[in-house]
Amino acid sequence: MSSGMTSLSIALDPAAAASVDPGLVEFVRANMRLAPVPALPGISLYVAHPGSGLRRLSRRAGPPYWAYPWAGGAALARHFLDRPETVAGRRVLDLGAGSGIVGIAAAKAGARHVTAAEIDRNGHAALALNAAANGVAIAVTGDDLLAGPPPAVDLVAVGDLFYERRLARRVTPFLDRCIAAGVEVLVGDPGRAYLPTARLRILAEYRVADVGEA
Repeated sequence: MSSGMTSLSIALDPAAAASVDPGLVEFVRANMRLAPVPALPGISLYVAHPGSGLRRLSRRAGPPYWAYPWAGGAALARHFLDRPETVAGRRVLDLGAGSGIVGIAAAKAGARHVTAAEIDRNGHAALALNAAANGVAIAVTGDDLLAGPPPAVDLVAVGDLFYERRLARRVTPFLDRCIAAGVEVLVGDPGRAYLPTARLRILAEYRVADVGEA
């Protein structure tokens, strides 16, 4: 890495709130399993299983990346839990949040404010349920931040966003702008195809499962 249910503890920005189908939260709750994440004590997520029927959603809104804990996000989350001083008292952006695993860990580790950026409207339902299940408060934005200026945060956490060439070509300049503005960037990735390894410095390594692994 380079770097029990409660009431919903999540704030959606107006665009994100408008995009959530009221039935999606119930779909996730009814068809996915709330399960502990291996290697991340105290964190549970709603995850897919063979009977989840996620194909019904993917036909409308693309692959349900938010339905699984990915390796890079799990590594970042482990890092925050092991080294809470990394995020304690800071404003954290979980970029491409998916399930919210990174933002949840940051909140548990003492971050002052956590924003999860996720453009998939189905992912917003999962983010709401996962935040509630873990008893943390996170804000969610559905805006595509990659074309804009650096956000008003102290740390940008990027898990698993280098699996596709086109996406990587958008993520990297955004992160450059963040760094130029004095925002710290941490990347969690298992070495996917378009990870700019020559530009990264390894801070820690963790053994975590990736999508599809037992």
